[in-house]
Amino acid sequence: MLLGAVADDLTGATDLALMLAREGMRTIQVVGAPQDDLDIDEADAVVVALKSRTIPAAEAVELSLAATEWLIAGGAEQIVFKYCSTFDSTPKGNIGPVLDALQAKLGVPLAIACPAFPTNGRTVYQGHLFVGDMLLSDSPMKDHPLTPMTDANLMRVLGAQSKSTIGLVPFITVAEGAAAIRAAFDAARQRGCGVVIVDAVTDDQLRAIGEAAADMKLVTGGSGIALGLPGNFRRAGKLRTSAAAEFRVPPGRGVIFAGSCSAATRRQVAHAMDAGLPALRIDPLSIASGKLDVPAVVEWIVSRPEALPLVYSSADPQDVAAAQEALGRHAAGEIVETLLGSVAAALRERGFSRFIVAGGETSGAVVKALGVPVLRIGPEIDPGVPWTVSVDDCPVALALKSGNFGSDDFFLKAWSQLA
Repeated sequence: MLLGAVADDLTGATDLALMLAREGMRTIQVVGAPQDDLDIDEADAVVVALKSRTIPAAEAVELSLAATEWLIAGGAEQIVFKYCSTFDSTPKGNIGPVLDALQAKLGVPLAIACPAFPTNGRTVYQGHLFVGDMLLSDSPMKDHPLTPMTDANLMRVLGAQSKSTIGLVPFITVAEGAAAIRAAFDAARQRGCGVVIVDAVTDDQLRAIGEAAADMKLVTGGSGIALGLPGNFRRAGKLRTSAAAEFRVPPGRGVIFAGSCSAATRRQVAHAMDAGLPALRIDPLSIASGKLDVPAVVEWIVSRPEALPLVYSSADPQDVAAAQEALGRHAAGEIVETLLGSVAAALRERGFSRFIVAGGETSGAVVKALGVPVLRIGPEIDPGVPWTVSVDDCPVALALKSGNFGSDDFFLKAWSQLA
């Protein structure tokens, strides 16, 4: 292993693994805390997918440190801490506390933070995060049910979470290339900065940032930050060249689960329904009251053998707020995730082997319920979202989509790749 990564959710880990694989690294994704006996000898990069984005900060730190120790023991020369390209967090964490802990663990005086992913419209300019042509604070992320992002100034957001002094490598410096960026890193160290936000609005700039970070033990950001990292190992003569492994999809029926309430996922649900996919809407209040349970949802899906069924809980912000008020902010989502995970496990027993899942929390619940230990990365569906296949005795194919990612026809496009 050359590069090890710790991701704070499952879909983000898959996104990063795809990026590394596309750049020529033999990459595997480990789901949850890695086991000591896991065979990683054939991997150039290993991405550990945690579910640590919205748990208490102390727990997120503990999980992230344990994963990092395992990666270092496995030979990782560089660690990537991957978080969402919309910097999903709260004033108390979890990005800042985990970043601080990893710096202390690795003895790193300076780390970079760059969530930019231009292909999906996430750019950083003058330390401010944009989603498309909107500031993060003006985007639909301001209404996120768990991590509402109401400030686009990343220096201010991270400064509220981290113990470090936060600096900035601005666009004008980044545009000059890797040498200028590296000099800016050195200058930031001299000023006593512990973390620098790095501007980026193009993929070429991300590659330059990656090149400048070749000697940094810790790199943090969205999946886009990985664009320039494999090239460092290649230039050093450490990255092996090998043919990509054949991606084999197990036969069987498929289903779509949409748990994200993002604007993108809501559009994708609407598009699928307009295209004629049978759809069942579930909501946390019905589950909590006992009006809807796992057997009922399973029976609804199984009874449509000729179709690709869609089960969704995606709802407008006002509906989400009402459910949270009645059940609790976190409980409303957990009720849905638990049900969909149990439905997935029941469907697997009935021969279902292809799952399209929208939403990081929902993806984590489904993969956990299916008992998937390791994922191999397959073809890209949309930027940041590949098909994957589990590495176990009863493989399943999984398309795990961050709520904000994908075109409006994502569900249909994903399914058509397996036809």
